[in-house]
Amino acid sequence: MPPSHRVRTIARMANRMTRVPDRPVPLLPRWVRPAIPPADLFMLVMVSRPRTGSLGRTWVTPATLQMCVALVATCLLCCGLAASRAVRGDRVAIGLGAGLLLVTVGAGAVALVGLAQRRS
Repeated sequence: MPPSHRVRTIARMANRMTRVPDRPVPLLPRWVRPAIPPADLFMLVMVSRPRTGSLGRTWVTPATLQMCVALVATCLLCCGLAASRAVRGDRVAIGLGAGLLLVTVGAGAVALVGLAQRRS
């Protein structure tokens, strides 16, 4: 049989960093729902948009959750450093701090949605 006619079966095995529960995504609490649009926008900008189009209907993987928590901590630290330079009038630091703040908000929204999914 020619190679073009062979059927290949690739088993998808999730590791512990990508494994999500088999059950559907729970309904998120009302106070978390405003975080879904910024989280979806952040995932779109990071070229990691879920198949359903929204994190309100898709589980946040453990890897994504951990990456977002680390990103928030790192960006907040860098924002503090940029703010200390901005006080002296450094315009580059002001722009950098504003950009880092946007990344912090997006990653924080994804982390909030992911944590709420696990608590529900």
